Amino acid sequence: MNQSNEIILVKISGDDKPGVTSSLAAIIAKHNATILDIGQADIHNSLSLGILFKSKQEDSGFILKDILFKCSELGVSVRFNPISEEEYNRWVSMQGKNRYIVTLLGRKISAELIASVSQVLAEQGLNIDTITRLTGRVPLEVEEDSVTKASVEMSVRGTPKDKQFLQSEFLRISQDLGYDISFQEDNLFRRNRRLICFDMDSTLIETEVIDELAERAGVGNEVKAITESAMRGEIDFCESFKRRVSLLKGLDESVMQEIAENLPIMEGADRVLHILKKYGYKIAILSGGFTYFGNYLKQRFGIDYVYANELEIVDGKLTGNYVGDIVDGKRKAELLRLIAQIENLDLQQVIAVGDGANDLPMLHSAGLGIAFHAKPKVKENAKQSISSIGLDGVLYMLGFKDSYIEDAKRR
Repeated sequence: MNQSNEIILVKISGDDKPGVTSSLAAIIAKHNATILDIGQADIHNSLSLGILFKSKQEDSGFILKDILFKCSELGVSVRFNPISEEEYNRWVSMQGKNRYIVTLLGRKISAELIASVSQVLAEQGLNIDTITRLTGRVPLEVEEDSVTKASVEMSVRGTPKDKQFLQSEFLRISQDLGYDISFQEDNLFRRNRRLICFDMDSTLIETEVIDELAERAGVGNEVKAITESAMRGEIDFCESFKRRVSLLKGLDESVMQEIAENLPIMEGADRVLHILKKYGYKIAILSGGFTYFGNYLKQRFGIDYVYANELEIVDGKLTGNYVGDIVDGKRKAELLRLIAQIENLDLQQVIAVGDGANDLPMLHSAGLGIAFHAKPKVKENAKQSISSIGLDGVLYMLGFKDSYIEDAKRR
């Protein structure tokens, strides 16, 4: 850099008010200086603004004097730091470093969580560039029965020393403190996802429908035991499916309508489905459950695709058999890839959400696979997980802020 030039970092702090940024930028522009970088944050109406500029050496004194007077007039504090050419070039060289997004999810965000996550990032040689609160401001007093949620997003830069160890540490912290920690590469695909595939039972709805049917058929305990064993991955899904369906023989078809009309919708499901539809996402249900209930949700929420299992019904009664191929874990992954192809999407643009062992193939196929309130085995083998809040936690993993969500709800 020409020795007649200087690089100066201006740090502004004080009460936030309109006109601070524009006034200072106007001063720099008046002296034909160049802004090299700028960043601003507002915490509880407290402004933190940084402007890095380059100017001719003979002009820099006038710029600093004008900025000093303007800050005094505006009632904000200012500090100036000269930056050497070596420091600046080292900062520029960091541009090529990998970037990651760390998303923290919970009912509230604790200082212990922030400290633990920050320490792991520092030990891995990662630098935090920005920290952004995605959820709305938290009131001082919260009613006991209210359902709260909190999310903070960190943008970090660098190359982890041991990515696998970093993720295992985040999993440990999640388990110890009761939070969810998402670690994603910050790339073009993360900002351009367009398809989300949900499991249905225990994901979009708070029940396993086959257990509900079994209760009505008087075989609840037998079917529930098989269901739980399959969810833990102890027995093959297809075999467990055949066993469970056979036990429903003779159940009246009217029972299915009664159950469908009273399905308990998962916390946050209404919100995530509504918002993603508003933002142009295609939504699919890929379920080892039944099409009857998937189609009911399709009508209710405007879901685009439903693939599930078809129960055989003769003379208004379940026969204990099924029609067509079983939608198991392998089939779910195949369907996810098929829908992505139909929608002309790269698999990196696809999100999959599920809770059971039979969801793992589709969670691994998608660019973003999320284990939702899943069993330990599923959670450990998924790329990401949500266990501390509702299904709308998916929105925060995608970088949505509550302000975006409220804006979409008003449309």
